[in-house]
Amino acid sequence: MNQPRVYFQEFLARSGSYVLIASILARLLSFLASWFALQLIDHVELGIVIFAFNIISFFIPIGGFGLHQSLIRYGALAKTDKEKNDLFIYTLRKGLNASFILILLIIVGSFVVQFSFEKTRIYLITLSFIIVPMYFFELIKIQFRLKHDNKNFAYSELVYNIILVITVLILSHFYSEKGYVAALLLTPILTSILFLGRLKINYKDYQKLTVTNFAFYKYGFFASLSNVVTQLLFVIDIILIGYLLNDAEMITNYKYVSLIPLSILFLPRAFIATDFVFFTEKIYDKNYIKKYVIGYISFFSIISLATVCVSFFFSDEILQLFGQEFKQYTDSFLILIMGVCGILMLRGLFGNLLSSIGKAHINYAIASIALVINIISNYYLIPIYGIKGAAITSAALMWFTGIISCVWFYLLYHNINASKT
Repeated sequence: MNQPRVYFQEFLARSGSYVLIASILARLLSFLASWFALQLIDHVELGIVIFAFNIISFFIPIGGFGLHQSLIRYGALAKTDKEKNDLFIYTLRKGLNASFILILLIIVGSFVVQFSFEKTRIYLITLSFIIVPMYFFELIKIQFRLKHDNKNFAYSELVYNIILVITVLILSHFYSEKGYVAALLLTPILTSILFLGRLKINYKDYQKLTVTNFAFYKYGFFASLSNVVTQLLFVIDIILIGYLLNDAEMITNYKYVSLIPLSILFLPRAFIATDFVFFTEKIYDKNYIKKYVIGYISFFSIISLATVCVSFFFSDEILQLFGQEFKQYTDSFLILIMGVCGILMLRGLFGNLLSSIGKAHINYAIASIALVINIISNYYLIPIYGIKGAAITSAALMWFTGIISCVWFYLLYHNINASKT
């Protein structure tokens, strides 16, 4: 019975309180930025921008071709700060070049695809440039985590969202949807400039490490692909709603109905962001990992139960925050809440444990299977049930991927060789 309490106390001991508080404030600020956009921009125009940005969101995790994913795992296994700094410099140089190549591919591809909505292409091309500053900002956050500086990691997340709110409010007010696009681009640039100096890295004192071999690239590639497919699982609903219903306003409706359920995912992300480096450093200590898993699941089972209860009794009041017209989507909202519990309790934990033991390709395989199921199901359910069909598919897959990740981790971890890195 003490396991949830002990788990939470250990989380706080790792400066988790900073990450948790910053994550809560960041989610609130992100929600506020979205609310400002909804009030200041025509819903149809906003829907087109959201449609384009969700396509770009598919590519953001693969910025740098995944080298930031290699940085966090191999950096956690590195023995000295000098090795961590050398890995940062290496992934920064190689990753920025790869990011520009990715942007070029997106621009070329945008002229091949025919879009349903006018202006989608121009928004897509413009927003593609967010890949570079987002990759740079991600490297900065990872380096803070590798040095167990969770305070600065937390501050960077908070400052990012403060800047986002300010830029969205000001630029959307004066320039409508074009200002919203500009705000999305400027936010990671400004935040990166503010926090880069806090890393205190000597870029002249650099030495390439032997660990940056084929396995290093392979891990990052599959980890990034896994994140791409996972991200697509969240955005494919919006893309297919736009394609199958051909209604930009329905895109906006689903975006905001799913906003709060998906925002709850900041909780496991906050805990994993705090703990990933710690449990990767001890990944071959099976007793420690067993204790961590039990504590995590116990804690998030309580969180899941509380989330379902609050959502069930106050769903109408929650949805009215976006407007009276959103009350008609209560069923979709509750379905998504139930689905999110699968990520809270299982997927968030075991997906990261698989990455920690170097099995990022398993995450990719699981996410890819789920993506195929998602597309097939949505093609059948969305035309019949509208956005509720998309909610049903997403909720079912959240549990499916969580359960499969759990099973795969235990199958692989049971025979893990402590000599592997």
